[in-house]
Amino acid sequence: MLTLEYLADLLDKNRTAAGARVREFAIGGQQFAFNSQPAIMGVINLSPDSWYRESVCLSTEAAIQRADMMRAQGAQIIDVGAESTLASATRVDSALQQSKLLPVLKQLKAGKHLVSIETYQPEVARTCLELGADVINLTGSRDADEIYRMAAAHDAAVIICYVQGANVREVTDFDFAADSTEMMHEYFSRQIDLAGKCGMKKIFIDPGLGFYYRNLQDSSVRVRHQMTVFLNTFRLRTLGFPVCHALPHAFEYFREEVRFAEPFFAVLAALGKTDLFRTHEVPRTRAVLDTMKAF
Repeated sequence: MLTLEYLADLLDKNRTAAGARVREFAIGGQQFAFNSQPAIMGVINLSPDSWYRESVCLSTEAAIQRADMMRAQGAQIIDVGAESTLASATRVDSALQQSKLLPVLKQLKAGKHLVSIETYQPEVARTCLELGADVINLTGSRDADEIYRMAAAHDAAVIICYVQGANVREVTDFDFAADSTEMMHEYFSRQIDLAGKCGMKKIFIDPGLGFYYRNLQDSSVRVRHQMTVFLNTFRLRTLGFPVCHALPHAFEYFREEVRFAEPFFAVLAALGKTDLFRTHEVPRTRAVLDTMKAF
């Protein structure tokens, strides 16, 4: 049970980290003030295998309509992916990913959207950056330095995702540590150093929520892990860069009310001082953040 006593103890043990500030920067000409105003990233899935049906767009027209709607609802960045991270999903090679992504990216940029592309494939990242992608949501560790250099050359941002494996489609069991936040802190420290050497200045870190690991298929283990990660986010901000979180859905608990799961987790993520909220439920998440800010 999450209790006030747990939160008080967490703060007492990490009080210095609670005051950490992160780098603020512009993306596509738009300045973000992460230390005072968290941002929202809306999700578009071009893969029919994606679990969150409301985010699936099977045509360019549908994707643009969803992006326009999410911007009106409060999303500052639109994240587009062409391959589901579900273990059972069909693998999508770089050529097919590009055939899905490029028409959508072109129209989103024509409509003045800030666009993030979710991929771990250098070929996809390269083509999308050349067409104006503002962010690469990097869901893999292999070839990271190549993608960092490409993003830096285009003055784009990169979301560095914590992945125990080559990418989110090539993982097995999650290797827990006594303190998973400290384990992630060490990983991100190394990646930030590498990214900096490649010229990167605009960096987000994403702890990843691990629903694709084999030993996190048990809902109680997975959700406990996710809640812990959210509440410890402020400890990762000591690295000096904003933290991005993809909000989960915990279907086993929310069931027919699953669309309210992400707003619930947004509360925990906000308490942990998350800077960028990646969500399928933009208006509900925005309402949560606005309400918490009004306190």
